[in-house]
Amino acid sequence: MAEPQSLWMSLAWGDAGYGDEFVYGACITLSISVCGYAIALVIGMMGAWAKLCNVKALNRAGEVYTTIVRSIPELLLIILIYYTGTSALTKLLVALHLADEGLEINPFAAVISALGLIYGAYLTDVLRGGIQAVPKGQIEAAKAYGMHAPMRFVRIIFPQMIRFAIPGLGNQWLNITKDSALVSVVAAVGEVLSVGKGAATSTKHFMFYFGVTGLVFMALSAGSLFFFSYLEKRANRGVRRV
Repeated sequence: MAEPQSLWMSLAWGDAGYGDEFVYGACITLSISVCGYAIALVIGMMGAWAKLCNVKALNRAGEVYTTIVRSIPELLLIILIYYTGTSALTKLLVALHLADEGLEINPFAAVISALGLIYGAYLTDVLRGGIQAVPKGQIEAAKAYGMHAPMRFVRIIFPQMIRFAIPGLGNQWLNITKDSALVSVVAAVGEVLSVGKGAATSTKHFMFYFGVTGLVFMALSAGSLFFFSYLEKRANRGVRRV
């Protein structure tokens, strides 16, 4: 059994250890999370609009989308979206003569798209709740002043929607950061869990390296909690508590 000191020395930078690989893996994890979250925000805004608009077909489409995603485990959804989605997209591009046979979709793009589609469903309800929390009287007053719909959204709805939605947005960011580890099942993109697994397999010190991996995720979560706490305080400045 290796001594604890030698195990910690194995986290040195460069060829002598895995320190730089863990840092690189943490950066990849953050990149996956940020890109997937950005896609989820766009989908969430569209989903919230679909659920709140006066078109029944869009209401039902939004409900079906969120219900399906929330009913299936995230890992299974990632596998389904990654394999069936990339296969379908490749066949479509080939059929349209936009790509040659044997085209391979970039794994990074595929996994962030999968996470974006999954968490878009959760952000749909978070953003819808934020919009519904905006006092109706303010929206009616904006209409009375002659503000058109885009101006009402930018000046009245969006600023307050974000304030109400920040706690939920923060929770989903933490979830997508943790679930970024699931992509290691379908693609080798070098995120931090893959690094920890590789180091543990090579050295047989599974508890130590998976423990280090857990510490990396804890550090990312702690930084995220601090950031969203700051955003929430910033957004609530000047708001009178009732």
